[in-house]
Amino acid sequence: MGSELTYRGHESQPVTDSYSPKPIKPWFLVTRPIRYLLREQRLVFVLVGIAIASLFFTAIPSSSHAPYDPSQMSGTDTFSYVPAVSHVGSSGFGSVRSGGKVPLGLKRKGLRIVVTGGAGFVGSHLVDRLIARGDSVIVVDNFFTGRKENVMHHFGNPNFELIRHDVVEPLLLEVDQIYHLACPASPVHYKFNPVKTIKTNVVGTLNMLGLAKRVGARFLLTSTSEVYGDPLQHPQKETYWGNVNPIGVRSCYDEGKRTAETLTMDYHRGAEVEVRIARIFNTYGPRMCIDDGRVVSNFVAQALRKEPLTVYGDGKQTRSFQYVSDLVEGLMRLMEGEHVGPFNLGNPGEFTMLELAEVVQETIDPNAKIEFKSNTEDDPHKRKPDISKAKELLGWEPKVSLRKGLPLMVKDFRQRIFGDHKEGSASTTTTTTTSSTSS
Repeated sequence: MGSELTYRGHESQPVTDSYSPKPIKPWFLVTRPIRYLLREQRLVFVLVGIAIASLFFTAIPSSSHAPYDPSQMSGTDTFSYVPAVSHVGSSGFGSVRSGGKVPLGLKRKGLRIVVTGGAGFVGSHLVDRLIARGDSVIVVDNFFTGRKENVMHHFGNPNFELIRHDVVEPLLLEVDQIYHLACPASPVHYKFNPVKTIKTNVVGTLNMLGLAKRVGARFLLTSTSEVYGDPLQHPQKETYWGNVNPIGVRSCYDEGKRTAETLTMDYHRGAEVEVRIARIFNTYGPRMCIDDGRVVSNFVAQALRKEPLTVYGDGKQTRSFQYVSDLVEGLMRLMEGEHVGPFNLGNPGEFTMLELAEVVQETIDPNAKIEFKSNTEDDPHKRKPDISKAKELLGWEPKVSLRKGLPLMVKDFRQRIFGDHKEGSASTTTTTTTSSTSS
């Protein structure tokens, strides 16, 4: 029996055209957003939102800072420069506006910052500035030359942490910025254990650079003018390669810092770590170690104790002296800026040792005697920074003169040497603490 489903092509029904909607009128497309806003009073909400935002931004006044007056500051005072930075996550460093202002109505979000050597002389002043700016600060220090007293006023602050740790050993932290200051900086201290000194400069710097690479933090190395050695160029520019004795008694510090700079640049070029390098010249101020062998602290302590001022050699060797607040300002500008460096950070005002002794006599005791002794090995004859690069690229130069800054340091030293006793009292006592570390 044949199938009834027989194909009859000529009998197939005609196919009707597919459905087509009415064409959209041009005016309909133009009025669609307006009708959307009018529906359910959405336009009212938009207008109310704009009005609230306008009131919010106009009601908050822009902050202003008082002019900087070094004569009014003490050892723990903070200063007015607060660079604006965007918040940084652990995956990398955000955009930075050096010296800019936070947009009106927006509050700057604090960074998480580690300061190695943060309980030391310079480090503690840097911590003060960072805490005052609203950052969270972790101080890492092994207390070889640092003192808890330098940061005790931050105990109890939720934005402050203190870790007793030697940077020669690895450290794991989540931070946005690393200020690497850890290293004894005076001849008395770095000559005490030269092997430990060079390990701190090399292995410690490697550890901190490794941390910066892992967490995407920006890294600042505090190098030194000692990388120039006994310079044949005067004043010293950053392009000068130096005249350093690689096997001398100061080489653990001089060559250690030169190697630290090398490592920093290698991590920058090879691992794309964001780095900054500062070459620090002679710095003085409150919280310096009293008996650290550096000329300013030596002269001040000797004059207060009614001892002769010790001048080594003929006293004609020169140094430049910057107050600690100027240095901290330069370090922060360098960290927040966009230039790697190295940058000289120092005061170009040049003094011979005899001229410095005269300033100390004027400030403390006009009757103080001067005693000459033979010069120390590898002691540079001249030291003066050329800071034109820092002026041009960082907008930085020192503000505090020696005659203004020295009395602030004398006040701190007098309190620490004599305590509650009057100067000249028969019952004065002096405490000198010597720490030791093993290599």
